[in-house]
Amino acid sequence: MSHKLTCHCGAVELAVDLSDGLATARRCDCSFCRRRGAAAVSVPLNGLRIVQGEENLTLYQWGTGTARHYFCKTCGIYTHHRRRSNPNEYGVNLGALEGVNPRDLGDIGWVDGVNHPSDQT
Repeated sequence: MSHKLTCHCGAVELAVDLSDGLATARRCDCSFCRRRGAAAVSVPLNGLRIVQGEENLTLYQWGTGTARHYFCKTCGIYTHHRRRSNPNEYGVNLGALEGVNPRDLGDIGWVDGVNHPSDQT
């Protein structure tokens, strides 16, 4: 089932096919995600289509440069990222899915991004 995801100003719209519905919702405590504060759900690489606003997306990378985080350059809303933990999928902003309120999901689990295996020597 396809879901519509939009940034706050509406310049960016994605169609996403969630891997396992909202069951994959999670938060990360890495230095970036805990500042961003958005919970994400999983989407396979072939399950994300940019419907409009590709030119309005901006990319942010740091550290290993593996993860690719995308934001609307007008309103600043995080829309999606290609995961470092699994480069075969995207994480998409749960709060930007049309008709979904993260509050309705109750407690959302956390992943340990502080101790990510890619950062271990």
